[in-house]
Amino acid sequence: MVLVLIVLAAAAGVGLAWAANPTPNGPFTKCKTAPLLAPHQYKAAPATCIDLNKPYAATMLTSKGNITVTFLVGAAPVTVNNFIVLAVNGYFTGQRFFQATDWYVQSGDPTNSGRGGPGYGLPDEPAPNDAWVPGSMGMARFPAGVSGSQFFITKSAWPGGNPAQAYNHFATVTVGFDIVGQLTTDDRILRIDVKKS
Repeated sequence: MVLVLIVLAAAAGVGLAWAANPTPNGPFTKCKTAPLLAPHQYKAAPATCIDLNKPYAATMLTSKGNITVTFLVGAAPVTVNNFIVLAVNGYFTGQRFFQATDWYVQSGDPTNSGRGGPGYGLPDEPAPNDAWVPGSMGMARFPAGVSGSQFFITKSAWPGGNPAQAYNHFATVTVGFDIVGQLTTDDRILRIDVKKS
């Protein structure tokens, strides 16, 4: 009886570990993070693993409902690749929307403080004449080092016109924009499912 309980406990531990750190599969098998330095902290940004000539989409399952986005691979290839690698490796699973204002919501910080990131930043990927319409997804830029994982989704057009700073507009909400408007700081990302379109 004791041996059975030990085996069941070990199996449950393996299941929890897999849920917290899923193994990328299918077209994302090669999408691995750089070596881990500390929890949620990596040595560098991940190597390119997606096909930069193919379209990608993702569904973000949140505690309020599902949000589907289409990635802008041509406009922000480094940012899209980075987000996909983190997503398929479970980085965003369980993270809170730590900021919810009248015009955007923000997540992607494992510390839930607005100051944490993956230990690296991303290069600017400015898009000329980019329109930050409602449902645009971009990366935070400040403080330094958060641009590797902290992302935001706009609920309305960028106040005062488009930003002067490059916020790496890398995706657009295509389904579930109503859910974006309902998100509060009590809501979490349950998981992100990425697919090659």
